[in-house]
Amino acid sequence: MPSYPGTRRTPPPQQHSRVVTANGNGRAVLPCAGHAEVPAEVAQHHVHTLAAGQCCSVLVKTIAAPVDVVWSLVRRFDHPQGYKAFIRTCRIVDGDGSTVGSVRELEVVSGLPAQNSRERLEILDDERRVISFRILSGEHRLANYRSVTTVHETATQDGPRAMVVESYVVDVPPGNTAEDTCIFANAIVGINHRTLASRARWNAGNATEESELDYN
Repeated sequence: MPSYPGTRRTPPPQQHSRVVTANGNGRAVLPCAGHAEVPAEVAQHHVHTLAAGQCCSVLVKTIAAPVDVVWSLVRRFDHPQGYKAFIRTCRIVDGDGSTVGSVRELEVVSGLPAQNSRERLEILDDERRVISFRILSGEHRLANYRSVTTVHETATQDGPRAMVVESYVVDVPPGNTAEDTCIFANAIVGINHRTLASRARWNAGNATEESELDYN
């Protein structure tokens, strides 16, 4: 596992939260149907508490690039525009961008139903490759959005690949349905994943070429 400048080890991440519903005897823990396809050893980081009027989802992307290359992009709370296509600028306004509690302010590209977002880093664990953030405020449709992203190595018939799992919970805006809200959020996350895959493959290819040049 490579080390990253400015990283402080945080305590092992807890299960991020649980899916909870009310019943006659109190509170019951139920599985989230959207997480059904996530392997158990990965799902422990992707469990959310759903309040009334919220929805959750999870997206999985397999990338033909080394996990460390993918993680080096995903972990950059201070530079999400490195692969998130809809972010114009990012400014750290509290903390150093690599410790839990750091806060960033984002400006969004034009053409989206959003302008800016203020977000807090909740988890950054380089050993387990887990990052989590929550949206504090901003002009957008994703109120009370909390996201967890993990990067893992997975075996395929073409060899080892990076598997990115990203889950979230968010408020359903007034006048919208949970399905509409997840379709909107999933579309943004899906585009980010495709951009991440392209950037990671490009970075991995350049690293290979540089290594060959150094060797020769």
